[in-house]
Amino acid sequence: MDILVGNQTYFKEIGQIKYEGPDSDNPLAFRWYDASRVVAGKTMAEHFKFACAYWHSFNGNGSDPFGGPTLFFPWDKKNGIIDRAKDKMDAAFEFMTKMQLPYYCFHDVDLVDFTDNVLENEDNLAEIVAYAKEKQRLSGIKLLWGTANLFSHHRYMNGASTNPDFHVLAHGGAQVKAALDATIALGGENYVFWGGREGYMSLLNTNMKREQEHLARFLHLSKDYARKNGFTGTFFIEPKPCEPTKHQYDFDAATVIGFLQKYDLLGDFKLNLEVNHATLAGHTFQHELQVAADAGLLGSIDANRGDSQNGWDTDQFPTDLNELTESLLIILEAGGLQGGGVNFDAKIRRNSTDPTDLFYAHIGGMDNFARALVIADNILQKSDYKKIRAERYASFDTGAGAEYEKGNLTLENLRDFAVEHGEPARISGRQEYLENLINRYI
Repeated sequence: MDILVGNQTYFKEIGQIKYEGPDSDNPLAFRWYDASRVVAGKTMAEHFKFACAYWHSFNGNGSDPFGGPTLFFPWDKKNGIIDRAKDKMDAAFEFMTKMQLPYYCFHDVDLVDFTDNVLENEDNLAEIVAYAKEKQRLSGIKLLWGTANLFSHHRYMNGASTNPDFHVLAHGGAQVKAALDATIALGGENYVFWGGREGYMSLLNTNMKREQEHLARFLHLSKDYARKNGFTGTFFIEPKPCEPTKHQYDFDAATVIGFLQKYDLLGDFKLNLEVNHATLAGHTFQHELQVAADAGLLGSIDANRGDSQNGWDTDQFPTDLNELTESLLIILEAGGLQGGGVNFDAKIRRNSTDPTDLFYAHIGGMDNFARALVIADNILQKSDYKKIRAERYASFDTGAGAEYEKGNLTLENLRDFAVEHGEPARISGRQEYLENLINRYI
């Protein structure tokens, strides 16, 4: 990728981030992420398809529910909507190029500020999409996926596609149409639906069945429009249990899979899973990955983490090597992500106020994923990890166990087997051994 700048250089003190190896002490270099290194038959670049989250990295201002902005960056100073959007995009593509990030993701309102006028928004989005298209051409950076923000505007206080007011639902449809048009124009490989506020705060004023049917119809309409206009990529649903609503209809991976099955959407949709959302649902990220992988729907991931002492979606950059290693074991055994990649839906902290902090955060995230990939591949190739798990289920590989899996036994057969063979032996699950094995390879 060529270094691409616009009217000015926003990170002029920083050169392109390069791989220097595990012995490097340079904080502005990769120690583990070597894009061309082949692991488990694919390069690291192919495994991950790392993507910058446009919203957090170039729209995030450090505000939280208890305080206003703390991040005041030079690309966010102009008053004109288009001028400010172009400055932001100049900064984003300079950053992504220097970081060797091959992809990015966006919400529509991330690219350019929206007003309350549908036609004005469509015109402004089209203008900045044309600007982005040229940026992509010159840099080689691609769009991993686009989406529409259907949760921030006050009109969506009761949801968008599940809103009890059809007028609001229609505005959501107009916004998704424009976001799909932008994604298609930029060659986006996927498109994501995140519920945001598609749920309820109280069942006292909610017709849950009707709202879910409206959501399904909305997804079908969106899918049909995109296919009609040449979109060949995958649609993703991103589960999240709560926050901001009390209960969201895309609660977790299993809930979403059941919804897709019920409303005949499985042929076009897969899951985009987020670490912090899994935490909020009371699951581990590994659990959500395994549920999606077992259903053949592991499409993409939002890479971040939460804080065990903080009960909300903190979206911190991933640093837990054990969690990432266990996650990569599942991803590798599932054959990799289907269509998507690793999107850093993470934001620098409220007190990380220097533009350089964006580099430190992404370098750490990319390095941690790369290191976890190497560790997970070593575990699968060199240890007895797979053997131990296979042996634990060996009783189903032959004899009566195999017949049971084939559906050839009755409940009476199970009873007769139990009588004939008496009390079963206790067999260790060897959990501590396997936990030590993970740490040993780390």
